[in-house]
Amino acid sequence: MKRFLFFILAIHYSLLTFSQATQKPPLHGKNWMAITGKPLAATAGAITFQKGGNAVDAACSMLAATCTMWDVLSWGGETQALIYNPKTKKVIAINALGVAPTGATAEYYKSKGYDFPPEYGPLAAVTPGTVGGLCLMLANYGTMSLKDVLKPAMDLAAGYPIDAQTANSMERGKERLKQWPYSKAVFFPHLGEKREAPEAGEIFVQKDLLGTLTKMVEAEQNALKQKKSRKDAIMAAYDRFYKGDIAKEFVRGCQEQGGLITLQDLAKWKPIEEEPMHVNYKGIEVYKLQQWTQGPVLLQSLNILENFDLKAMGYNSSKYIHTIYQTMNLTFADRDFYYGDPYFAPEEPMTGLLSKEYAKQRAAQIKWEMNDPNIGPGDPYPFEGKTNPYLDLLKQRASSAEGNRNFLPSHDSTVSFNDQLYMERMWMGTTSVEAADKDGWVVSITPSGGWLPACIAGRTGIGMSQRFQSFVLDKNINPFNVVEPGKRPRVTLTPTLAIKDGKPFMSFAVQGGDTQDQNLLQCFLNVVEFGMTIQQACEAANINSNQLWLSLGGTKTDDRKPRAGEILVNNATPETVRNELKKMGYKVQTGNRTSGPINAIYFDWKHGSFWGGSSNNGEDYGIGW
Repeated sequence: MKRFLFFILAIHYSLLTFSQATQKPPLHGKNWMAITGKPLAATAGAITFQKGGNAVDAACSMLAATCTMWDVLSWGGETQALIYNPKTKKVIAINALGVAPTGATAEYYKSKGYDFPPEYGPLAAVTPGTVGGLCLMLANYGTMSLKDVLKPAMDLAAGYPIDAQTANSMERGKERLKQWPYSKAVFFPHLGEKREAPEAGEIFVQKDLLGTLTKMVEAEQNALKQKKSRKDAIMAAYDRFYKGDIAKEFVRGCQEQGGLITLQDLAKWKPIEEEPMHVNYKGIEVYKLQQWTQGPVLLQSLNILENFDLKAMGYNSSKYIHTIYQTMNLTFADRDFYYGDPYFAPEEPMTGLLSKEYAKQRAAQIKWEMNDPNIGPGDPYPFEGKTNPYLDLLKQRASSAEGNRNFLPSHDSTVSFNDQLYMERMWMGTTSVEAADKDGWVVSITPSGGWLPACIAGRTGIGMSQRFQSFVLDKNINPFNVVEPGKRPRVTLTPTLAIKDGKPFMSFAVQGGDTQDQNLLQCFLNVVEFGMTIQQACEAANINSNQLWLSLGGTKTDDRKPRAGEILVNNATPETVRNELKKMGYKVQTGNRTSGPINAIYFDWKHGSFWGGSSNNGEDYGIGW
């Protein structure tokens, strides 16, 4: 009887979730859709669309605006994008992630006492990638000039009324920011006063950044006067940033403050256009970036979950939550050991990892009665006809006294956790950019890096990336992601596109460190399995798992190691479900923040329109027409 009542309650909870009105209204449009992390940045996309730009032009305008507004990123960070080209009906992947600079070796960082690279400052920086990524996307797939696309961002740099979230972040981080002279000059117009950062609504001016953007536009316009093509003119601006006077000042400012980036590092780096990875889930092709991101985690998860009847379990029932959690245990264990830069040896076994047969083998490992704290990486090599070169290392991990998922290298030190700090690292933010137009162009971007507290490089106004911290220094943790000069760290950043019946189905992305593909997986299933609208799916209660190695934050192993069985569920989750989870060995935490902020576009082919979804968690905002 008790189990029957629990079943009825679970179904009732599921139905309530679907019938409840969303806190934010869904967006509708028939011509275009622009969604991103700040209202003013969404306006930048709308301005660009209204000038006749396509979705790539608008996405680049929103990207530039979010960087200028320090929406948990800046111009010195990295850009990861998926673009649907309606002319070729193909999905294009853009890799604009910076690389480790000259002299950045594991030995160098270990000599400074690090178990993991630092979180902040010049030694946390990879080369800037966002400028290159924006120029590449705009030149190859946009229609407008760099001057027009950057106009909203330049207006913002000349002075905009700053929002409370960003202004307060500057004030909270001022002790660290004031250690770096160029950051101090930019972020604190009221030095010596009680509040040194700008106030909410105050006009925040960034003269140095405006100067940098002006130089790029000048390079483009001079090239056009010389009868260069639109594309070549945009790349002239690119060259001025990576090889000209901007590069020289960036490197001077970086090295003055103790950084390693050289002029040669900037000149050698290039953004890359790649083939995305994809799997088919019940007739829907889901596309992610390659294994230099955590994106394939979502693809692996879908392969595993395809073996189960999720809808019959009921949305956020204890069985459904357990299934999602255990699936993520398996796929994140693989991520933590096998993902890395595909342009460096050793070669990652992605064919095996994304095979349906490997997924069936992993699915069979799920324990249905209890959480499994000892899930470790699998062996995908036989599924691509190879022998795993790391069998000895896997055996060593398996025989570790603490179990597979809690394997620690010998140099580990024991430090007690600060829960709030740990969760900040888990959720460590970025922003997302979603754009689509009536001609069929679709763009999904998860840019990041150079967030506050950011170290600004000289008089460029550009905050340096902190993405170097996503490398590991110990091959026992991940032999594919050990730092080397010129190598990209394996990042959390992970935009998504889904195609159904040969047409765009969903475009979606989210901020939040290691929770990104956790939330995107559940958002996708909310629509596909449970019939939610895109706005309902963006607001819906998700779960977050802590049973993984953190990709960001903390320089000691204890800061990053997995916390087996820890799960975050929404406050709205019924007590009966929470109790069932506790009986299964979970350490249940509750909170309001469990689902985002997710930004998404759903393509309504029945009515010939767009649905836009923007999470109710944060300042994310969208405009449709």
